[in-house]
Amino acid sequence: MNTDNLIIKHNELTAEEFIELWSSVWSGTPTLEQTKLAMEHTLFRVSVFDGTKIIAMARVIGDMGLCYYIKDVIVKPEYQGQGIGRILINELEKFINDNGIKDTRISVELCALPDKVPFYEKFGFWSNEGKRLRVMLPVE
Repeated sequence: MNTDNLIIKHNELTAEEFIELWSSVWSGTPTLEQTKLAMEHTLFRVSVFDGTKIIAMARVIGDMGLCYYIKDVIVKPEYQGQGIGRILINELEKFINDNGIKDTRISVELCALPDKVPFYEKFGFWSNEGKRLRVMLPVE
């Protein structure tokens, strides 16, 4: 595939597109209502299209000053290994650089499955001894 023909969009990712991509790689799809709220409160969203077909996305959440967190980096399986993940991370890093306080250092974190760690290490990400903790809190 020639990645020159891909269309990159900023902050246009819809909840429906998010759910489509999510379900292409993970189970337990979030609800449309949850996803709409998440899109509204995401600092930056990048999506990649092959023509009119959405094939990849990533987003950044954070406080715009001290820390950013990269979330939901997804490339549809049939498009993986073609440089699209690199495009996503480059777009996120550009957003962070363009919006961060100049002459400072900003913490950028993410969580990756073990088989994806080498991909992120190419961008300078490294793991520490900290352990990620999580709870799926039921909302009543």
